[in-house]
Amino acid sequence: MASAGYNWFLVLMSVFLCNLVKALLPSISSFLSKVLQKDAEQELEMRSEIQNMKVELSSISMMDEFARYARLERKINKTTDKLKTHVKSRTAQQAKIKWIVNIVFYILQAALMISLIWKYYPEPVTVVPSKWIAPLERLVAFPSGVAGGVGITCWLVVCNKVVAVGLQAVS
Repeated sequence: MASAGYNWFLVLMSVFLCNLVKALLPSISSFLSKVLQKDAEQELEMRSEIQNMKVELSSISMMDEFARYARLERKINKTTDKLKTHVKSRTAQQAKIKWIVNIVFYILQAALMISLIWKYYPEPVTVVPSKWIAPLERLVAFPSGVAGGVGITCWLVVCNKVVAVGLQAVS
């Protein structure tokens, strides 16, 4: 098999891509929220309307035009309550989208890791000189059991840690 020498690279790139996508999950969730929610314009209109009504309210004398003042104040309160309900609904929808994106990502990541483990279970991902890993040779070779071999589980752990540290250093 000609590609057998690049197994370690395939696994490393898979782990790198998973960690990169994990770092981008908040941005992905935010983008999807903006795309799926068209209510932001309506919210801006309500905020503008409230602001205009407050300006009008400040120009009315409470003593001279109490009925008009009270009516406008009730209208401001009603619109503000409507806006609060709208914001709560949008926030709940954003949380739901974020939760769904995270769940989908972790399911796909788990499927990828399981498929890699399944594929490389009987053979080592790469082989190094036995003396490099002498005291931990059997642990590093798990589950393949090949002397000097690096098993998929050990390679995934090492790749995850190295990629996480590397991405943390970059960001």
